[in-house]
Amino acid sequence: MPGSAVTPASAPLTAALVLRLGEDGHPPGGFRLLLALLRPRRRPLAFALAWALVEAVPGLLSGLLIAGAIDDGFLAGRPGTGLAWLGLLAIAMLLKTAATRLMFPHLAAVVEPLRDDLVRAVVTATVTRAARGDRPDTAAVSRLTGQVETLRNLVSALLRTTHGLGISLIAALAGLLVLSPLAAAIVAGPVLVAVAVCVWLLRVLLVRQRRLILADETLTAEATPILEGTRDIAACGAREQAYATVRAAVDAHAAATHALARAGVFRRLIVAIGAHLPLLGLVIAAEPLTRQGHLSVGEVVGAVTYLVTGLQPALQSLTGILSSWGVALAVTLRRIAETIAMPADDTPSAAAPFGVAPFGTAHPADVPAPPFGTGSPAGCELRAKGLGFAYAPQATPVVHDLDLVVPEGDHLTVVGPSGIGKSTLSLLLTGLRRPTRGEILLGGLPLEAIAERGLRSMMALVPQEAYVFAGTVRENLGYLCPAGTVDAWLREAADRVGAWALVERLGGLNAEIDEPGALSAGERQLIALARTYASPARLVVLDEATCHLDPAAEAKAENAFAARPGTLIVIAHRISSAIRARRILLMDGTAAHTGTHADLLTRSPLYADLVGHWTNDQAPGARPGHPLSTRRFS
Repeated sequence: MPGSAVTPASAPLTAALVLRLGEDGHPPGGFRLLLALLRPRRRPLAFALAWALVEAVPGLLSGLLIAGAIDDGFLAGRPGTGLAWLGLLAIAMLLKTAATRLMFPHLAAVVEPLRDDLVRAVVTATVTRAARGDRPDTAAVSRLTGQVETLRNLVSALLRTTHGLGISLIAALAGLLVLSPLAAAIVAGPVLVAVAVCVWLLRVLLVRQRRLILADETLTAEATPILEGTRDIAACGAREQAYATVRAAVDAHAAATHALARAGVFRRLIVAIGAHLPLLGLVIAAEPLTRQGHLSVGEVVGAVTYLVTGLQPALQSLTGILSSWGVALAVTLRRIAETIAMPADDTPSAAAPFGVAPFGTAHPADVPAPPFGTGSPAGCELRAKGLGFAYAPQATPVVHDLDLVVPEGDHLTVVGPSGIGKSTLSLLLTGLRRPTRGEILLGGLPLEAIAERGLRSMMALVPQEAYVFAGTVRENLGYLCPAGTVDAWLREAADRVGAWALVERLGGLNAEIDEPGALSAGERQLIALARTYASPARLVVLDEATCHLDPAAEAKAENAFAARPGTLIVIAHRISSAIRARRILLMDGTAAHTGTHADLLTRSPLYADLVGHWTNDQAPGARPGHPLSTRRFS
């Protein structure tokens, strides 16, 4: 099916971020994920670190230069010398400003690609697990919309601030030690106590931040199916049960949030011990120490400068950042690493990490197809032998022992009650779903034995929710066409399916579609139909691909595909589609029946019951005098 695999350009990044479980079966830690993210960007990281070291020069020299200006300059009666010392400090500050400006482009080269890498990794792991038959991971939405963006922002913020603050803190302590070992000794005790309290606090915050993230995932997982099934809940009278389920998840999330906030109060204690207490001690000890000659006035002022302009702001910022951003980063890294870690045999191939139809399928069942071979089918006859499919080993099969032959050039319509498995069958027939039993042959070859490129060029699936991407109308219509396709063919394809009036209203083939969402659902379907008509696909499956069109537009599009060379399979949502077909496949949940409209009316009670609900309105495309309506099957 054309475009059913992700473009190869995205594969290297995805493969780089697929983490494998350890030999003990446990996922790797968040630190390993961070290394995987940063390893390809070592060069810009090194440049950023080099400029950060230059940026820390004023923090290292400020106290020494101010002490020199006071002792050797102003107090010694040499104001010129004092001003010279201060001039050196001004030069150091200008150097810091230049270093900061030069550092940011290198940081941008590190952090900007992180989000794309993480999104690909999360989606790859989620889809691969779904293909393996695991329970759908509804919390993946939380990871994509919340955790991935949080992680990207945290890495960006921490790289911008933490390295500079850490270097500034070390530079202030080193400068204080060089200036006066005695002053450094006064400061050392409280700083060590503050570090110990900080280590303890970080451990507590890590535990509570993890509880908050898990509570957020639980809330998403519990609320999503309830919000999607509000009608069923109301119909079954299960409002109280649904309310209790969501309320419990909300209460757990609120409790985790409050616990994290309470632990954060201790950040003030760390700053008070590590920055305010040393400053108070130095001020109290300054008078006796200067009187006894152990410290000069310049050394006292220089030491206070280190504490006020270096140690205190750096410690305060580092404590706040590490206890909030740092904790969130560590926990989020660990959680994402846990969820994207895959066994070695489940690692998706680089060639086709996903099976995603380019038309915007709404089915969550679009999962990787079986490995492809190198064969080339002899024709487009489609044959299903003993085909079966169930969503879980214990589930009732959606498709059961189906034997079906669709000759090349046939026009088959699939009908049945809503939810009976018609869309699942379309995915099976196009190779986007693996059957749990039986096989599907195309031109005499199993689908998995056919070269992927050949299979995707021979088949096209157009689902209900059509995909239109930002770009020109020509790019959208010619997306599945070979290089060199002329505009005349695109115009003819659009005209055949009834889309040319839309193309002209948009401004012609050169018109830009900046906001695909601004198009109506029916307009998007017309563009997808024209795109598929223009493609080289010889077997086309329309899965309710005209459900947003009026009956006349639907008839024009289906008649165009029926007259087009090749095979047409229509998953019907109106009975008029069945009447237009040469053959009809009726799915009733236990068996499948094929025949013409007249034949099924006489031998299928279900089909006759469906027909019994129709009105006598004449539908476009029907045979004269036939009682058709626009009534849908679902």
